[in-house]
Amino acid sequence: MRFRHPDGTTVHLAYCTNVHPAESLDGVMAQLRDHCAPVRRRLGRDRLGIGLWLARDAARTLDTDPAALRALRRELDRGGLEVVTLNGFPYEGFGAAEVKYRVYKPDWADPERLEYTTALARILTGLLPDDVTEGSVSTLPLGWRTTWSADRARAGQRALSTLAERLDALAELTGRSVRVGLEPEPGCTVETTGDALAPLTAVGHPRIGVCVDTCHLATSFEDPTAALDALAAARVPVVKSQLSAALHAEHPDRPEVRAALAAFAEPRFLHQTRTVTATGLRGTDDLDEAVGGSALPATAPWRSHFHVPLHAAPAAPLTSTLPVLRTALNRLVGGSYPLTRHLEVETYTWQALPPELRPRSRDRLADGIAAELALARDELTGLGLKELP
Repeated sequence: MRFRHPDGTTVHLAYCTNVHPAESLDGVMAQLRDHCAPVRRRLGRDRLGIGLWLARDAARTLDTDPAALRALRRELDRGGLEVVTLNGFPYEGFGAAEVKYRVYKPDWADPERLEYTTALARILTGLLPDDVTEGSVSTLPLGWRTTWSADRARAGQRALSTLAERLDALAELTGRSVRVGLEPEPGCTVETTGDALAPLTAVGHPRIGVCVDTCHLATSFEDPTAALDALAAARVPVVKSQLSAALHAEHPDRPEVRAALAAFAEPRFLHQTRTVTATGLRGTDDLDEAVGGSALPATAPWRSHFHVPLHAAPAAPLTSTLPVLRTALNRLVGGSYPLTRHLEVETYTWQALPPELRPRSRDRLADGIAAELALARDELTGLGLKELP
C-alpha cells in the first residue's frame, strides 16, 4: 500500500511474511498465493506491499540463480504484490517448534551474517518495483548480550563498515539504493534506540541505520518522541519502522493479571519482559520467568515482547501498547516530512497466541492481517497522508 505524504514523499506500508515462515523458494512462492494475495483481495487493493522474509536457503537460491529471481518477480506481479523491504533478522528456522535464542544466530561477528545480508540487498534490487529506487532490510541488532564480547563487538563493527561499502557498490552498479537497519530488541546488545547510537555513529554511513520496532520500543519503556528525536539529532537514519504492539500489564501484583499473562507464555518464541524501577530497567529473558516467581518487582507495570494483533487488544486485565505505536507513528510520518518511508506491520505471533485466540484457518488469518493493515491505513490517513491507488 502506498501513501502520499503532504510533502510529496511516497510512504510504503507492507506486512511482514515471517508470519507464514517458509525455508525454500517453493515455500515462498506458495505463501504469496495462499496468504498474501488473499489479504490483498480483502483490502480491495490492486497492489499490496509485503515485507518478505527470505530464509538462508531461499536467499541463496535467489542470489545465485537469476532465473529464480525473475520467477519470483513474475509471481509477485501476478499476485498484485510489491516488495520494497525485506526482514533480514531471522536467518533460518523461524517456523521451528522452538525458536527462542536461535533467532540471534548467526550474529554480526559471524561472517555468515554479513554474507546473508549482502545477498538480501542484491536480491532486493531485483525485486523493487520499476518506479522505486530505494529498498530497506532490517537486521539483527549486532547480537545477544550474553555472547557479545569486546572482540565480537570489533568484528561486528568491521562487518557493518564492509556492508556499507558493499551497499555503495551495489547502488553504483544497479542504480538502486538499499539501506540496512539494526532492529533494537530487548535482551540484545543493542536493546534500545539509545544503545544503537554509538555503533551506528561509529559507522557513520547513510545506508546503515535503525529499524524502529514499536513493540520493542514499548517493551523497553522508551519514550517514542524522545527516542526518535535522539536518532535525528545524531543523524542516524530510520531505515524502516515495524508497526507492532506489546503486552501491557498495569498491575502485575494481582493474581488475575499473572494468570492472564501466563496464558501468553508459550514454547516457540522468546517473550522478554520488562519493568521500570527506581534504579532503571529490569527484565527477564522470557515471560514464564516473570510470571512464575519473583524475578521482577511487581510494583510497577510490566510489558512483554509479544507481538499482539494491532486491531485486537487482549482482554482485560491486560492491554496492548498501541498508544505507543500511535505516538511513534505521529513522529515518524506526522510531521512536515517523514522520518522513514518504509512501514511494516509485523505480527508474526498469530499462531502463538493463547489457543482460543488463534485463527483456525487461512481465511481467518487473512481476515486478521487485513484488519491490522486497515488499522495502520486509517492511522496514516488520520495523520494527513493520502492513500494512493
